[in-house]
Amino acid sequence: MILDELAVPVVLAPLAGGPSTPELAAAVSRAGGLGFLAAGYLTAAELGRRIGRARELAGDAPLGVNLFVPGAPATGGAAAAVAAYAAGLAAEARAAGVTLGEPRFEDDDWDAKLALLEASPVPVVSFTFGCPDPAVLARLRAAGSEAWVTVVTPADAVTAAAAGADVLVAQGAEAGGHRSLFRDDPAGEVSDGLGLLSLLTLVRARTAVPVVAAGGIITGAGIAAVLAAGAAAAQLGTAFLRCPEAGTAAAARAALAGDTPTAMTRAFTGRLARGIRNRFLDEHTAGAPAAYPEVHHLTAPLRQAGRAAGDAEVLNLWAGQTHELGSELPAGELTAVLARDAAVALDGAAGRLGAARQAGGAGG
Repeated sequence: MILDELAVPVVLAPLAGGPSTPELAAAVSRAGGLGFLAAGYLTAAELGRRIGRARELAGDAPLGVNLFVPGAPATGGAAAAVAAYAAGLAAEARAAGVTLGEPRFEDDDWDAKLALLEASPVPVVSFTFGCPDPAVLARLRAAGSEAWVTVVTPADAVTAAAAGADVLVAQGAEAGGHRSLFRDDPAGEVSDGLGLLSLLTLVRARTAVPVVAAGGIITGAGIAAVLAAGAAAAQLGTAFLRCPEAGTAAAARAALAGDTPTAMTRAFTGRLARGIRNRFLDEHTAGAPAAYPEVHHLTAPLRQAGRAAGDAEVLNLWAGQTHELGSELPAGELTAVLARDAAVALDGAAGRLGAARQAGGAGG
């Protein structure tokens, strides 16, 4: 298993939508962790090009690729809700000087990406937004890849383990970006969901599959905490968004360095996600329907205009709850610092536990 081979128990989150680059993934892998490339929003051809570039940069170091599991198109009441949301965004489009995008459904080039990864396998393929059919996981394993599935509930973890997942990525509610809900149903939501420590503990209790912990981890001490709780590794995304190798927009980099709190929203893509609060999130979250990728395509021109203008108030500023603690170190150096700080934190915790034992013995 790849996790057993890593020199550093750090996994780079996929970071779809711009921040993910071959340079970033390769830098984390070369430093002893596992770098992921995000396949989301790319064509299969572009994904193939990026995998080739990452392989050139990473050498013999392992790499992973993350896929979005396609959902179902918005129909009936959901389609009407999308139309109503589009009408509500008309003023935003006029102010930005753009035309809203077509709220269309597509499967993110699913079949072509699977074929690519079968023909040219990578060590790990992970999945977000659901658990693929067991036959898909078996196809990838037959090609030589491990299959990882991202989960946000213990029930989904049981489902993914039964389907044959080699590793579960337990995504706590603290995580930035999209929630990997198997069913993105507003009626079934309970607040913001389980925090990472609770989720990790429950997933380990209900399954025997190795678990990678994700959500709000941005320091070595955070890595140490989830390792002590039984995780095989920690997955970090927000921590790497300000690295020079990341493709993060300049306006987003500036927002990440501040202390503005985050919130859950569907306003940008129609799927529940955590981002730094800004004007667009605050004004449009309440009216945003659960319809992905229709809303994603609808708002794409607005977000593109925001990036071009450097206007952080209309961007999807995906970030975890601890974003203000990030740094601008090169990714390889940051990976090394995180590993060192995690070791120091674990040593310190062991020392405190030893002292407590000694004190208990002396008191007895």
